[in-house]
Amino acid sequence: MVFSFLVTLREGVEMALIVAILLGYLRSVGQKRHYREVWAGVGIAAGACIAIAAGLEIASKQLSSRVVEGFEGFTMIFAVIMLTGMAFWMRRQASGISAELRQHVDSALSRGSMTAMVLLAASSIGREGLETVLFLFAGSTTGGSGFTFVMGGVLGFALAAAIGVGIYHGTSRIPLRPFFLVSGIGVLILAAGLLSNAATKLYAAAIVTNLGPRPWDTDHVISMTSTLGKFLTTLLGYDSAPSLAQIALYWTYLILAVGVFVFIPARKRTSPPRASSAAATAPSTVPPA
Repeated sequence: MVFSFLVTLREGVEMALIVAILLGYLRSVGQKRHYREVWAGVGIAAGACIAIAAGLEIASKQLSSRVVEGFEGFTMIFAVIMLTGMAFWMRRQASGISAELRQHVDSALSRGSMTAMVLLAASSIGREGLETVLFLFAGSTTGGSGFTFVMGGVLGFALAAAIGVGIYHGTSRIPLRPFFLVSGIGVLILAAGLLSNAATKLYAAAIVTNLGPRPWDTDHVISMTSTLGKFLTTLLGYDSAPSLAQIALYWTYLILAVGVFVFIPARKRTSPPRASSAAATAPSTVPPA
């Protein structure tokens, strides 16, 4: 439950922030009639992500056990790659995401292209949605699936939506840099656990034939079949008897990814000049995130 809650809360806040910026800017320039295009884009993105999630679930049920293990293992690796890239991308974009979205809105309004508005919302939300789908699917395969897993995801999205409403109405403020820094570190920790679990999945599928010796076994302290063990497995990639390859993958990834994320400054982005349009000349009253 905690895994799915943290994932949907973090990704949901990003989605809510994007929607709040788009709607807030349209409101500030007197273009509230275009709200429907934004919500249409959100709906398209949500439908596409639900379809992808259903496809992954159906595929995992139809395959043989050995193929399923390999499928889940490669999905975990793909999720780790995507999540790592998005964590670094959001850290770099944190200070300029609002200006960039407003520029795209100006461009769509100046051209009178409502299709561009729909695609802007769909692509922005769809990117976060696909990341969420992959993360949740990968996490659900490590023993965290079930009613509580689903409820954790629902609660995370609900809280994120409430935050988004607060941002839109100006009653909530999110310091973007600290938020993306802290949540990004959390994502990288979860990704390290997925990478470790991916190794065991590929081993079970006989794609990887040797993971090395197992230096210790703490099953008598925290069993992987216990509630706490399942929780730690899903959240941190816990294994009571990890192989040398799992240990190396987990700590190498975690130290390198978190070290670069925290201690190496993000390359400053350069914002392109804003499109000139009649809508763009109106003063902005969107509350700062």
